[in-house]
Amino acid sequence: MVERCGWAGPEQIYLDYHDTEWGVPEFDSRALWEKLVLDGFQAGLSWITILKKRDSFRAAFADFDPNVIARWGEREVALLLQDKGIIRHRGKIEATITNAQAWQRLEARGGFDRFLWAYMDNAPLQNRWALQSQVPAQTTLSAQISKDLKAEGFKFCGPTIVYAFMQAVGMVNDHLVTCPCHAPVAEIGAKRALTLENPAV
Repeated sequence: MVERCGWAGPEQIYLDYHDTEWGVPEFDSRALWEKLVLDGFQAGLSWITILKKRDSFRAAFADFDPNVIARWGEREVALLLQDKGIIRHRGKIEATITNAQAWQRLEARGGFDRFLWAYMDNAPLQNRWALQSQVPAQTTLSAQISKDLKAEGFKFCGPTIVYAFMQAVGMVNDHLVTCPCHAPVAEIGAKRALTLENPAV
């Protein structure tokens, strides 16, 4: 029987996210940063809460342009704390500004995208989980990336948050093998690996 991953649904916004975004490899530096920030806001909450507020987050945070957010200060924090469309958590809002500044430093050193994908040898890890209970909440690698991100100045990026991020941006393919999304996502990863081996392809 073919069925989606157990966590998807029942709301349509959740199903659409699972079917079209989750696990699809993302290589855009800014988009990767946006997702890491949103996963940080999720800490202690459910992802559906963030998903429903994502458009409001984008409006409040300048479409998640880190070059804009990096210049923000207490005035912007105070305004965001009044915005009912987002998660009004001072620590997470201030961390977004700090994380924008950390993103700029990594971007200047070669790219936030390259920094992250280097851990994967630039191609997604293809897992083959049969049951949702087999999927880890964190791994040794997510703990290492978390540690390294914190050393670069990032906040709200613990090992569990980082692994959820890795799953979402397709650094790992954690769709169950019974899920109709597993094979298409694996194919994207295979093409990426092939391109790296044969740049002319």
